[in-house]
Amino acid sequence: MKKTAAELVRHALEQLGVRHTFGIPGVHNTETYDALAGSAVVTPIRVTHEGNAAFMADAVSRTNDHVGALLIVPAAGTALAMAGIGEAYLDGIPMLVISGGTHTGHGFRYQLHELDQIEWVKPVTKGAWRVTRHRDVVPTLYEAWRTATRGEPGPVFVEIPVDLQMLPGEVDELPAFVPDAPQAAPDDALIERAARALLAAERPGLFVGWGAVDAGDAVARIAEALGAPVATTLQGLSAFPGTHRLHAGMGIGPAAVPAAEQAFADCDVLLAVGTRFGEIATGSYGLRATWKLVHVDINPEVFGANYPAEIAIEGDARQVLPALAAKIAALGAEGAATRAARAESVAGRIAAAKQAYRAEWLAHDGGGRVNPQRFFDALRATLPDDGFVVTDDGNHTFLTAELFQSRRARHLVTPTDFNCMGYGVPAAVAIQLTHRQQPVVAVVGDGAFLMTGIELSTAAEHGLGVVVCVFNDGELSQISQAQQLPYNRKACTVLPEIRIEGIAMAAGAAYLRMNTDADIERVLQAAHEQAAAGRPVVVDVHVDYSKPTRFTRGIVKTNLARMSVGNKLRLVARAAWRRVVAPA
Repeated sequence: MKKTAAELVRHALEQLGVRHTFGIPGVHNTETYDALAGSAVVTPIRVTHEGNAAFMADAVSRTNDHVGALLIVPAAGTALAMAGIGEAYLDGIPMLVISGGTHTGHGFRYQLHELDQIEWVKPVTKGAWRVTRHRDVVPTLYEAWRTATRGEPGPVFVEIPVDLQMLPGEVDELPAFVPDAPQAAPDDALIERAARALLAAERPGLFVGWGAVDAGDAVARIAEALGAPVATTLQGLSAFPGTHRLHAGMGIGPAAVPAAEQAFADCDVLLAVGTRFGEIATGSYGLRATWKLVHVDINPEVFGANYPAEIAIEGDARQVLPALAAKIAALGAEGAATRAARAESVAGRIAAAKQAYRAEWLAHDGGGRVNPQRFFDALRATLPDDGFVVTDDGNHTFLTAELFQSRRARHLVTPTDFNCMGYGVPAAVAIQLTHRQQPVVAVVGDGAFLMTGIELSTAAEHGLGVVVCVFNDGELSQISQAQQLPYNRKACTVLPEIRIEGIAMAAGAAYLRMNTDADIERVLQAAHEQAAAGRPVVVDVHVDYSKPTRFTRGIVKTNLARMSVGNKLRLVARAAWRRVVAPA
């Protein structure tokens, strides 16, 4: 039979369960957009910027049981999408990127968008393919999908030339998609070694990342059986519910919240799951390994990269952790009472430390601006447990991590290792698109909002009542705070005065202003009510950023301590001199 590549793309995406593609139609993909316009399964979503399209596909993958997909033009579209592709690559998020390609049949050179983008995208994808025959379109998309979801997930890229999309060609069949077989069961001998090491520990602890996001029940069973605290990475915030008595918070070192820092201060055996011990997870590598490490990860390359593992178990947390929980239960009858008492003691200390930290924030006087703790208390109170919260990259990210209680897996989304500003708004729009019956709130900084806030026009077009809370302080505060201590001045981090109301109006969104603590409950309630009617809402939060987060203080201290004495003295002297002659 004969089919165009556009028709074949449509067949493959329908088979793969794709619900939406994100991108912009252009010369090299209009045939595929036309084919998808007739699909009852796949809806193409036109966006304002291909970078936003990639953030949207990323967010779909993080919050659904199917993979987010892009449909973009080559060269320019791929260049703009690279930020979101890179975010997915470093965060381990599956994504299917389909790009048009230049004409392969007429023999002319110097075509529009002509460059070798396959070589270009290789460093930020798990695989990249250029299709040259019609019969390869469907098998290639299937293989790309398997690659994206196999092992540690990540983005994949498929280029389909425009002439294949336009002109029919011979194909053998239209095969159905067959997923990979389930992974092999974890090594039972390693599981038993890990269980015995954890049971023998006097002060065990669990540190979980995004790789454990779908294994929360098993994490809870292990923690309760051991009487061990549980901390999460930034990306893994939703991997363990904040309501659990053994939930200590984000981090385990000097950049962690007090409850977690205290709970893990004397940890002797650490079970780490789905974390690579990267820069953010370790507070700029401020952790001192006082513990023996039992490390579980789907990617064996992470073992020993930054901290040596005594026991390394390669595998999916969804398989490894239930097996480990069962083994601990089978071997742990002796000493169960002691571990139960330990759980009570650990839970009590965690609760007291959390309460003290919350009280510290509530007591902070921010000069009449919105207190972050009061804001997040109110947001939690007005948002149902199945509501979604999305952050961007900035100071607000760590405030959310430290002060907001996550309750359900995959319902708090934070870009992490690529750390690209501009993620929050498009990600929230995509989550609202795929979860129309659940509220979605984005918490973004004013600098990040300036990058991608106009994507709310897509929300308005599709009747998506997403709420975007813009933390407005007039600075790129995460960096300006880091500048203040060593430099005693701020360079290029103070923003011009921007009328956020004008951006909201241009995008078709409602606008609400939150000036002080007295406005918090009223404004959030009004925002939820307008969003429920299908209109996006921008909440202009005049936030108090004068109190730094534990994360910010921790990484500044760690990085200063890493410097030589001479460099420390140079920084201190410069800051002191500027304080005298040119105050910030």
